[in-house]
Amino acid sequence: MPEVLVGLPPLGLMERLKRAGSAGGASMVLLALVALFALSSSNFLTPDNLVNIARQSTILLLLALPMTLIILTEGLDLSMGAVLTLCNVVLALLAVKTGGLVVALAASLAVGLAFGVVNGTLVASLGIPPFVATLGTLGVAQGLALVVTDGQSVVGIPEVVQQLSGGHWLGIPVPIAIAALAYLAIHVLLYKTRFGACVFALGGNREALTLAGVKARAYLVGVYALGGLMAGLAALLLTARINSGHPTAAIGMEFDAIAAVAVGGTSFERGKGWLFGTVLGVLAVGVLRNGLNLLSVPSSVQVSAIGVLVIVALLIDAFRGGRR
Repeated sequence: MPEVLVGLPPLGLMERLKRAGSAGGASMVLLALVALFALSSSNFLTPDNLVNIARQSTILLLLALPMTLIILTEGLDLSMGAVLTLCNVVLALLAVKTGGLVVALAASLAVGLAFGVVNGTLVASLGIPPFVATLGTLGVAQGLALVVTDGQSVVGIPEVVQQLSGGHWLGIPVPIAIAALAYLAIHVLLYKTRFGACVFALGGNREALTLAGVKARAYLVGVYALGGLMAGLAALLLTARINSGHPTAAIGMEFDAIAAVAVGGTSFERGKGWLFGTVLGVLAVGVLRNGLNLLSVPSSVQVSAIGVLVIVALLIDAFRGGRR
């Protein structure tokens, strides 16, 4: 694929430094939050709590990584939290019924993938604005989660699922290992493949991509499909963490995912962003929630605090951008 048409030349040192700079706001905010809570609570910088922050951030990272790709295409997925919730109850129901994990996880991935494909088709093929399309599928997924559970929690989760939350693989907590592998996979996908080049072009130079004869719509559907698939995977960690399936378990998590991507420096236009910046954004959200929990701040205030966090990070990047 010609570089001039794709709009994504090979990453040299200067280009990497430029993209790294896009996460400057996230770095500054993260360091400020760590310093603030370290001074506010003696329990914050303990090894157990730091590992706990990493564990708690894994589910959000699995949502924020594909959300980064979606936003790079100038899109948005408001349905992720609801789809994750539906996948959670589907996985829980089948795990309880079969007593195992394979069928339950396969069903969760299939449900997530199906919603992702629907979202992508609505946006790419029918031209429905992403906000409207995914708001509609949010309602569908949330309604289905309530219907299949009759509004009740699914309990009796098999031990094989429960063990994932507290288990270790090569000395690393399983949730952290899964999140790390997911990051590596999407990093390779975004920066080393034709698919990733098209993701940047969809947000930065879509007309040139189309003129080059690339099936832009198919790639756009693929981006949303990846988001749904990752929601299905995140359901595994969510089910293991809460040891149940619940029809409202992850409602609203799409807001945290969007916030993490925004804090990480990814722009909502022109395909500008840096995947590792999203990791920093996720950690910033995780540190904020953890620190506020240690200080016994109500959850309603925490939501407002995350909104303030996004604004502060964007202001920092805007100020730094204005000085360059």
